[in-house]
Amino acid sequence: MRRLLVGVSGASGIPIAISVLKQIQKIHDVESHLIMTRGAEMTLRQETDMALSEFQDLADVVYDDENIGAGPASGTFDTMGMIIVPCSMKTAAGICSGYSDNLLLRAADVTIKEGRKLVLVARESPLSPVHLRNLSELSSMGVLIVPPVVSFYEKNDSLLAWSDRFAARLLLRFGIEGKELYHWQGMQKI
Repeated sequence: MRRLLVGVSGASGIPIAISVLKQIQKIHDVESHLIMTRGAEMTLRQETDMALSEFQDLADVVYDDENIGAGPASGTFDTMGMIIVPCSMKTAAGICSGYSDNLLLRAADVTIKEGRKLVLVARESPLSPVHLRNLSELSSMGVLIVPPVVSFYEKNDSLLAWSDRFAARLLLRFGIEGKELYHWQGMQKI
């Protein structure tokens, strides 16, 4: 069984995380390993009607963010990589500086040091010079920065439909292709 770490921090964008976890559930050989910050728990209450336990039930394995000694804190804990969705600028700054004071940050640090894929769904607008510097530095380390930018050409009829398609694009970075993925057909002649 392959393992994909899913980190959720306190930025806005919990519906995308929900879609990512639901889509992983459909893949028979991939386990989702969830690390959620306290800020993410607060955002979950703001953006959804889901109980914390209901959200956590979407994952195969759930870790306490304060348990810095859990499996994902070690390079010997084999994973496909990690996605942090959404990724707050506080979390990005912590990863960039190597300040691993919780499990989510430590797991991201390990993902980088082991040369595994790390995808950050950086959620902030507008971006300050500090944010841009941190994201640029992370990108230079090989971290993929994927802001949740709406693609209008998909003609989504709701924000949730867009979230599903965006989540599918994120998972494609790990070789997971779901039915929610929109395939570009090229420009239509007018």
